[in-house]
Amino acid sequence: MTNNTAEKQQTLTLDISKEALADINDMLEKMTAQERVAWALDNLPDAHIVSSSFGAQSAVMLHMLTQAQPDIPVVLTDTGYLFPETYKFIDELVEKLNLNLHVYSAEMSSAWQEARFGRLWEQGIEGIEKYNKMNKVEPMQRALRELKAGTWFAGLRRSQSDTRGKLPVLQKVGQQFKLYPIIDWSNKDLHYYLKDNDLSYHPLWEQGYVSIGDWHTTQSLQEGMSEQDTRFFGLKRECGLHEFGDGI
Repeated sequence: MTNNTAEKQQTLTLDISKEALADINDMLEKMTAQERVAWALDNLPDAHIVSSSFGAQSAVMLHMLTQAQPDIPVVLTDTGYLFPETYKFIDELVEKLNLNLHVYSAEMSSAWQEARFGRLWEQGIEGIEKYNKMNKVEPMQRALRELKAGTWFAGLRRSQSDTRGKLPVLQKVGQQFKLYPIIDWSNKDLHYYLKDNDLSYHPLWEQGYVSIGDWHTTQSLQEGMSEQDTRFFGLKRECGLHEFGDGI
């Protein structure tokens, strides 16, 4: 598709009916990931952004989106507790892909949070959810507002967890459309995309880390575990970014 005026006049709005959205999802299911991205850039509202955790296979989405829109804002919510390898990986990908990186963090520093609340991630589900709200959800909501995002691309996949298993390609979430171009991809699909485009896995992938977040709530995949068991001590899968407003 091309970005001509006629196509831009077809831009979807958030008052789209459930039936129309379902029809669009039927169409998107038949497309490749790259075709979904192209369709979204032509038909979904500006501004377009992509969020990234710079996790195990994050280079796939970052490469795919920047191939289609080189200057697309890339939003990272930085908790201050990412692995050292993650920060180095971010620097490498920013340079390699010339990313337009926007880093958002909690308004209260991680040290101040610990002084005031203790180690929230050690305080069960309630503590984990409070931690995620401060360090992931609020910064992401602020990013969406400040960047005036109309469309949010994210790299969620159905095979990652039970909570993602029935996600459609396109959702209405809050004041944005949210599109998951690689929703139906397998780990093998990701591997071949990385290989074909000379891209790297996160450096901790070789040590058995398949889902990579904060160092204090991420563990490597052990025998008998599923991918979702490697995060938050197996108590929950989502960090909050893909839960609020999803009705991710």
